[in-house]
Amino acid sequence: MKTLFKNCDIVTTTDSGFEVIRNGFCGVDGAYICYLGTDMPAEKYDIIKDMTGRVLYPGLINAHNHAAMTLLRGVGTDLPLQRWLFDSVFPVEGRMTAADIRAGTALALLEMLACGTTSFSDMYFFPWEAAELVAECGIKANLCYPVQAFDPTDTYEKNESARKLERFYYDWHNAADGRIRVEGCLHAEYTCNPDVAAGTAAWCRRNGARMHIHLSETRSEHDGCMEKYGKTPAAWMNDLGVFDVPCAAAHCVWVTEADRALLRQKGVSVVHNPTSNMKLGSGFAPVPALLAEGVNVALGTDGAASNNNLNMLEELHLAAILHNGYHHDAAILPAGQVLDMATVNGARLQGRDDTGAIQAGKRADIMAIDLSAPHLCPHLDTAGLAVYSAQAADVCMTMVDGRVLYENGEYLTLDKERVLYEARAAAKRLYGA
Repeated sequence: MKTLFKNCDIVTTTDSGFEVIRNGFCGVDGAYICYLGTDMPAEKYDIIKDMTGRVLYPGLINAHNHAAMTLLRGVGTDLPLQRWLFDSVFPVEGRMTAADIRAGTALALLEMLACGTTSFSDMYFFPWEAAELVAECGIKANLCYPVQAFDPTDTYEKNESARKLERFYYDWHNAADGRIRVEGCLHAEYTCNPDVAAGTAAWCRRNGARMHIHLSETRSEHDGCMEKYGKTPAAWMNDLGVFDVPCAAAHCVWVTEADRALLRQKGVSVVHNPTSNMKLGSGFAPVPALLAEGVNVALGTDGAASNNNLNMLEELHLAAILHNGYHHDAAILPAGQVLDMATVNGARLQGRDDTGAIQAGKRADIMAIDLSAPHLCPHLDTAGLAVYSAQAADVCMTMVDGRVLYENGEYLTLDKERVLYEARAAAKRLYGA
């Protein structure tokens, strides 16, 4: 199937940054972009879509999420992370069933598709349910089972969460025509022990698997690791071999200058979660410094329990204004750089070099913005429009691998009413309301 989008502005990615094709044409052949230009292509297309008044952007990549936690939206409001996690979140998670996980994940997929997300990285228990939903609905995802070890005497060989990760990897890695990737995962330094962490890292090396971790999210995490081991969480992870495989490290709020150098040296990708970090009072990640030092920084929402939504356009906006304001520098994090974080940098973190940009030969993972709303007029700066002006309600199409999954408020691969019904039923079971 060949589809041609005509009469639209197209945000393309070049070596020098973003460029905009005005009133252009974008051709899609199967899963790939096959044509970009200002002239009508000579070849024939099966479907021609008039996109007058719309802009095509690379699809957004949510590089750190806990999708099933949409069912915990509003739990533990106004608590700092450690109390929020141990006093509010874990008790609810202990009651969640596989059906609850499926309901929460499906709800998250509705949210993400409606705001232009074409791929996400997810860390959560019961990932089999998430994988089935991802396969069914057509989105892309890097999924993992978080390894934990609260008993200091626990070993990798005896750790049940490590066995579940292994089984999940063998069941689902590269499934759904490669849309699903399975990664290794350590939940965090403070929820694991050295033997289990080192064993998980070694397993990743043997299997060529990527790694997904939480790192230095809070001051208490940083200080606790220093007290326990005499080193930062980043140094602890590195010494155990965690950074010897491609690694995505979420948060990195309290990384030191030496940590930043280590992350750059080891090629670790950092995921910035501005809303979650501010809501939980964790602090401000040194994103400009990380970028300046050559670290690949992507963008993520974190889970809806610590963010309250999965709107990547909101994360774009907050990431830009937060750092401009914090550093008293309006140019410290330009709009184009922030958009990179949510697209090409996220693709690099996921190990997907065939997406993250609108270019001929890349996968057709595309978000379209409808410019008809008053707050998008005039659109003088197309990159800035996505970062500073666009809202989730302005997304009029989300396409993955050349397949339209969401268009003009309609979900083409998910039953919205059923998803909402099951999410409400799950919430009633969990909370009695």
